[in-house]
Amino acid sequence: MKNGLDDVVATETMLSDVDGIGGILIIRGQSLDALAGVVTYEELLALLLSDAFDEKLDADGLRQQIGLARQEVFRTVPDAAMPLLKLPVTDAVRALTAQFADGDDLATALRLIAAPAVFTPAVIRLKNGQAPVAPDSSLTHAADILHMLHGRSVSPQEAAALDTYLVTVSDHGMNASTFAARVVASTHAGLVSSVLAAFGALKGPLHGGAPGPVLDMLDAIGTPDNAESWLEKALDDGERLMGFGHRIYRVRDPRADALMQALRRLAGTGNYGAGRFKLAESVEAAALRILARRKPDRPLKTNVEFYTALLLETLGFPRESFTSVFAMGRVGGWIAHAREQTQHGRLIRPQSLYVGPRPIKAA
Repeated sequence: MKNGLDDVVATETMLSDVDGIGGILIIRGQSLDALAGVVTYEELLALLLSDAFDEKLDADGLRQQIGLARQEVFRTVPDAAMPLLKLPVTDAVRALTAQFADGDDLATALRLIAAPAVFTPAVIRLKNGQAPVAPDSSLTHAADILHMLHGRSVSPQEAAALDTYLVTVSDHGMNASTFAARVVASTHAGLVSSVLAAFGALKGPLHGGAPGPVLDMLDAIGTPDNAESWLEKALDDGERLMGFGHRIYRVRDPRADALMQALRRLAGTGNYGAGRFKLAESVEAAALRILARRKPDRPLKTNVEFYTALLLETLGFPRESFTSVFAMGRVGGWIAHAREQTQHGRLIRPQSLYVGPRPIKAA
């Protein structure tokens, strides 16, 4: 037995492979390098879900179907007085998703793909006293998310940056939320239940709930000149440097590179946070130098959280919504894994080792 199930193989999958030593992520036979910044999220979904349902799926068909699903989901958004607005964004989006009936069909999957994409901008706007913006089914998924968030047309560069993010985080092996989805799917509870379980796992600060504090760190540092002294003091005080280190990767997280390139392209095409990007690059370089010197026996490299935080901030998402935006991309992987588990797996029922007291036998 290993605490945390380290190195325990729980299932076989055709969906993704994480090579923590080589720093390689493979999604359905394709390396992340060949996908991020190259394919749209709809094309990625067509790859991930290629044999998940009876229907034959292609990117163009999925684009149309998901566009219609966004419109269907938008009609379920309550009015501005809804009690859910008192909840954090992620909790409100999760609660709104729970209204859908369970099922294992493609229609249910499409609603679940549309749900975080529609509910997250709607909740953000309602919290700000603004009316939700209806989706435009003619747009790509990424472009429409930003359109619903800002209430305006978005540039191709903005849509491409969000597309890269959604593709990059779409699947990542047997992470905590995906494993939760597979456990629930193994009971044949249905896709909605599986996705809600995954959503609950994702919000934890040790999983998908951590990108926001990266921005708190950048805010506190302020300028590149302050990076070295601030980071040294943080480590002296026993604090963790957010955005560095990963449970699996012993080298740089390949997703960090994909998102850094997306952010660089965005920053280079206009007034898209170029100064903030330069600050982040300086902080990253300083942090890697300091960590290598102070913790030479621990491989603490840049992880996906670091540039996720900066990219989502640049695209206009408030930091309290970052976990819900993560779910917009990861929901495709959750659904693919849930369907794979239902189709080919058994009820997941591991054993435990009891270490508590035993009853005292009577003499």
